[in-house]
Amino acid sequence: MSTLLYRLGRGAMRRRRLVATIWLVVLAGLGLAALTLRGPTASDFSMPGTESQQAKDLLDEQFSEASGATGTIALKAPQPGLLGTPQGQAVATEVTQEAATLPGVVTAVDPLTAQAITPDGQYGLIQVQFAEGADKVTNEEREAYEQVGAAAKAQGWQVAPGGEVLNAEPELGSSEAIGVVIAAIVLVITFGSLVAAGMTMLNALIGVGVGMAALFALSGVVELTSTAPILALMLGLAVGIDYSLFITSRYRQNLLEGLPPDEAVGRAVGTAGSAVLFAGATVVIALAGLAVVNIPFLTVMGLAAAGTVVVAVLVALTLQPALLGFAGRRVLRRRQRHHYGATPTEPGTDAPEPTAPAEDRTTFGFRWARLAIRFRVPVILVGLLGLGALALPTSDMRLALPDQGTAPVGSPARVSNDLISEGFGPGFTGRLAIVVAGDSPQATAAAVPQVAALVQDTDNVLAVTPPQLSPDGRTALLAVIPETGPTDPATEQVVDDIRGSVGGIQGVDVLLTGVTAIGIDVSEKLADALPVYLLLVVGLSIVLLMLVFRSLLVPVKAALGFLLTVAATFGLTVAVFQEGHLAELVGLDTPGPLISFLPILLIGILFGLAMDYEVFLVSRMREDFVHGDTARQATINGMGHGARVVTAAALIMISVFGGFVFMEDPVIKSMGFALAVGVAIDAFVVRMTIVPAVMSLLGDAGWWLPRWLNRVLPNVDVEGEGLRHHLAEQEPART
Repeated sequence: MSTLLYRLGRGAMRRRRLVATIWLVVLAGLGLAALTLRGPTASDFSMPGTESQQAKDLLDEQFSEASGATGTIALKAPQPGLLGTPQGQAVATEVTQEAATLPGVVTAVDPLTAQAITPDGQYGLIQVQFAEGADKVTNEEREAYEQVGAAAKAQGWQVAPGGEVLNAEPELGSSEAIGVVIAAIVLVITFGSLVAAGMTMLNALIGVGVGMAALFALSGVVELTSTAPILALMLGLAVGIDYSLFITSRYRQNLLEGLPPDEAVGRAVGTAGSAVLFAGATVVIALAGLAVVNIPFLTVMGLAAAGTVVVAVLVALTLQPALLGFAGRRVLRRRQRHHYGATPTEPGTDAPEPTAPAEDRTTFGFRWARLAIRFRVPVILVGLLGLGALALPTSDMRLALPDQGTAPVGSPARVSNDLISEGFGPGFTGRLAIVVAGDSPQATAAAVPQVAALVQDTDNVLAVTPPQLSPDGRTALLAVIPETGPTDPATEQVVDDIRGSVGGIQGVDVLLTGVTAIGIDVSEKLADALPVYLLLVVGLSIVLLMLVFRSLLVPVKAALGFLLTVAATFGLTVAVFQEGHLAELVGLDTPGPLISFLPILLIGILFGLAMDYEVFLVSRMREDFVHGDTARQATINGMGHGARVVTAAALIMISVFGGFVFMEDPVIKSMGFALAVGVAIDAFVVRMTIVPAVMSLLGDAGWWLPRWLNRVLPNVDVEGEGLRHHLAEQEPART
């Protein structure tokens, strides 16, 4: 593999104008396709096979006029009792009529007709029905809905439009650009060259542009969740910069060793490019593996993010060598260019062959490795105890789909949610729906009173509304108001209790649905799938690392380190986003349960990134061990050569992910925080501290592999041993 990549790198550099032109044409073509073919994203979470989804599908069929998005306008009169007077009812009617004439609205029902007025006559609810689902409601229709009731507000009334129609797609703003700026600064400091930093950043941005354009072009035929493009952008930026950084760093090192630019590029792609290819493959496999969970929206999210990683790898292996060809030796610091001869920058020209400098073993990486090895037992114990302490809150982790009670304070959705909870109670923000479907109108009519009575007798149920019948009379819809909010554990118990009480009624199908019930079903299925997916990822990591390092203990050590990272990351995320500790530092208004898919998504992404750092550090350890160094010295060499690059790569990923913490959407905020914290823990605590301590403790045994297993496993040659033999064979022909 390394020999093939070596040839690819040299070829891309020699034909750099053609390669750069091809990528720019691809970017322009996909950009045009994205502008013309882009489709809407989805903000709902379907779950085929669950009771709530079956009921929702039945409602869409039997109550097509109510299949669109719903809205709820909360009213609060200036003083109690006003909604019971003709004057107050006139204001409510005026707001209702205004809502009914809004673009996209089918009907609006006033509080008196809907019997949605509090006993004190101060609060009321207007039910609004849209023609299209929330994903197809236009921004203009949504903005008009948010502005309803201006005349009533002028008279001192509070008018707060809310409901699922406000579940809009998260908007990308300037906050995430902060991470990119910090990443650029880290690159400049790492390389000491604006050219090297600029080439690396340009390469990553082109890759992200191609990946995102392709994703938006496909959104016209594939339904994407609203968070899928955000995740793809987040991950594509991070790995794109990191992969380019690895190859550029090795190219600079090769130049300093006296190689001409074309040979330096070839060897950089053959060695660091092998690690990039393997690391990218692990991320892609982990993300694509989300399909085994069998949850459509999660599968799409995983494949979307995996696609941007594939593009990042392709760009790093082809466009990066081409850009380095344009830069030549200008990627070095100025004093390095002067010392090593920067005049002939074109490949194929006769450049001076300077003597490679003596290796500096006093750098931070070498010193840190010696320190970790010297105190390896205390380092391991402190690392394990520290990460274990951070993981403690994980035992209290709760998962749910977000509701409008966790929306940013002051947003229309949050204002409406709080006003409804204030006047009617939290249960009115998370209504449930019961569908009763019989073979005949008579069977349905006979079963409805029985169902209503059983539901009303269920603990924590506040009210059951009169039934609505489908045109053929065979399907009835009853609304259920629980006493608690959508993400309250008591509401989850209500859902289970209702299903248990009505499941045995003969002659009809009784199904429970609603946004709250769907969210509970999604969360339960994701929680059940989490251990299976974690086992799959850990097993995959052991197999892949066994291929790379030809060892049994190194893969097991890497997998255990990954589990430590995941546990500590979960613990910190729960402590901040669920329990509210230091929430103000991340701009979180209201703590609450974690988004249901965050843990399983975090496992997939962190697995790939953890293997990235593991391969980059430990492959150099194996390389030196195979060439005769002791296990201890090989560990020091691997850390000494890789610490600077891994540190820069981790800081870049932390910066990119951390930039998303400043977004208002709490889901995106929690994803950015968890990924940034996970990378920091894995890179600095696990890979750069615990790993060298454990490797020195294992000694030669760390590299043991049974002979029979060594013969069975294919040789992927990540460390470039095959490339060295190839170059050695070619050397006589060159001389």
